[in-house]
Order: sequence, then C-alpha cells, then structure tokens
Amino acid sequence: MASLLILLSLTCSGCEARALGGSTSTEFIRTSCSATAYPALCYSSLSSHASAIQQNPKLLANAALTVSLDTAVSTSADMVKLSHTAGMTPREIGAMRDCVEELSDSVEQLRKSMAEMKQVKGSNFSLMINDVQTWVSAALTDEDTCMDGFAGNIMNGGVKTAVRGKIVNVAHMTSNALALINSYASLNS
Repeated sequence: MASLLILLSLTCSGCEARALGGSTSTEFIRTSCSATAYPALCYSSLSSHASAIQQNPKLLANAALTVSLDTAVSTSADMVKLSHTAGMTPREIGAMRDCVEELSDSVEQLRKSMAEMKQVKGSNFSLMINDVQTWVSAALTDEDTCMDGFAGNIMNGGVKTAVRGKIVNVAHMTSNALALINSYASLNS
C-alpha cells in the first residue's frame, strides 16, 4: 500500500489535484467504476485508495493498473506453486506450463504499462497512452489465453477450478484497469 501511495504521488507531480474529502473521492471512484465491466470489483479494489486518488482520473487509472499488476504477480506465483502439484495429468501439466508462461507475459505487459503511465503527458500523450492501452489489452489476452488450455470437458477437476478462479479474478481486474485507462485517455484526446 505504501508503494501505491508513493507511486501515485510520483505520477501526480505537477497535477493540480485538490485535497478532497474521503466521501467525495469514494463517490468519484464509484462513479468511474460504474463504467467498467465489473463495477463492484472495481470499487472494492480501489476505494481503500480514495485519499490518494482523490478525483483525479490519471491517479485512478494508475491505481487500477497497480492493483491489476499486484493481482497478476500474486496469481502468477500461485500458478507456479499449483503447477508443482502432484497427480496432475499430462494435459493439466501442459496447460499449467502454458498458463504460467502467459501470466509471466501478462505481468511484463502490465509492468511496461506502469512505466509508460508515469511518462504520459504533453505532446506525446496520444502515442504513449496508445502504448499503455495496447499493452494492457495484450495482458488481458494473455490471461484469457491461460484459460484456453483448460477448456472443454476433459479438464473438469480441481486444477481447472483453482486456475479458473484465480485467472478470472486477475482478468476482471485487468479489464477494469483498461476501462479506466480508456476513460482517462478519452478525457485527454
């Protein structure tokens, strides 16, 4: 959490963010999240950062990206652990190996997006925000691709259930981050 606050303050250097009351900030988050595909998840994952986000769309997009990255990193670590579970079928082992690779790619795309968001401003805004949108979209595709290996009725066991629960959560977080980034981009285009 401290790293999020530091990141948010660094990305807002030069912003004209006003110090607003918590209820105004949380209402801004609730309203912004209502435009995402998963508004309840969006609000619950970001409302604790209301005082840092205030009513700033860039800080909101950064916070959503940070939460998505943290979730992807945690999920990736969980998938690595799960991939070492004894008793998996050869197909499950292959699907887990692919999933771990896809999540690693997703984490990398989200990290690149975070770095680029710190630089987004000025005359290069459109180019830079397009890069961020592309990378977050690629991360979402990577997360979805992870689930592809577990599709069909052949994979109906506990491994599929465990993977699906984790991947759906990170994909929803990433989808919400992309929606908030798109909203921020539309305000500045």
